[in-house]
Amino acid sequence: MPDLHPFIAGLPKAELHVHHVGSASPRIVAELAARHPDSKVPTDPEALADYFTFTDFAHFIEVYLSVVDLVRTPDDVRHLTFEVARDMARQNIRYAELTITPYSSTRRGIEEKAFMAAIEDARKAAEAELGVILRWCFDIPGEAGLEAAAETARLAVDLRPEGLVSFGLGGPEIGVPRPQFKPYFDQARAAGLHSVPHAGETTGPETIWDSIHELGAERIGHGTSATRDPELLAYLAEHRIALEVCPTSNIATRAVTDLDEHPVKEMVAAGVLVTINSDDPPMFGSDLNNEYAVAARLLELDERGLAQLAKNAVEASFLDPAGKAKLTAEIDTYTAAWLAP
Repeated sequence: MPDLHPFIAGLPKAELHVHHVGSASPRIVAELAARHPDSKVPTDPEALADYFTFTDFAHFIEVYLSVVDLVRTPDDVRHLTFEVARDMARQNIRYAELTITPYSSTRRGIEEKAFMAAIEDARKAAEAELGVILRWCFDIPGEAGLEAAAETARLAVDLRPEGLVSFGLGGPEIGVPRPQFKPYFDQARAAGLHSVPHAGETTGPETIWDSIHELGAERIGHGTSATRDPELLAYLAEHRIALEVCPTSNIATRAVTDLDEHPVKEMVAAGVLVTINSDDPPMFGSDLNNEYAVAARLLELDERGLAQLAKNAVEASFLDPAGKAKLTAEIDTYTAAWLAP
């Protein structure tokens, strides 16, 4: 296969499954750790590579939460958010729905209105200065239980920032059944927010079914186990419920044992709307450009195939229709110019 990295680097892209704190580069994490020396997170960017080596999903959550604990002030929030957008701009990511867990910050003492102001200020600056459109998904940290769910729903509905478009559910799946969160998703959906829970990453297809039937899922975060249930695959394909696939993340957290065995091939073969995402890119030593290169190898894609993946993300996004049309046209124009003799 030809080297597709140059094409991918310039390809206009959208990203739908990427976490706010999990997108902090080693430089930013080290800077935050230096600000808060009581943390066990290394202040040396090179040492972070070892720190971000996970034994299993539970260890990943433990490390992730230690980085969350570094974001303690509104200035930390604003700085992190804008720097994440800067890294996205370098990859030609034009639009991103950033998953934010406000409960993790407000319960650590950041005043809720100051938190909202910080992310909104960063969002507006990112669009004006970097050309990156950011939207928010507020997600429940599942491991924190129903108290966190109630608080996240209140923050989303009562203090809804302008950029908020969706409501999610992250954290561990094992021991955290989806149906218990139905009342909070009902509140969010009644307020006009879209439903995008994580499901089927470390559990079976039943968690995905629960997310569809109980939480009204419009997209599924990961959905790795969907291929175990042909009926589920057919349902996802028929109803255009997109899967937010994150290949390198699935290997890093041991959700999938080997990249060559990743179920993304079966998802595509079943006609499911698949999007490619980076999840927590610096923690996994990856970025969205790398994930597209991985997908190209696994799915045996050429430039046109990669452009279609990019358009899948636009289709599955919650960008407004005019924005979708503009970004899709940008992808087509770029691809046509690249392939022109």
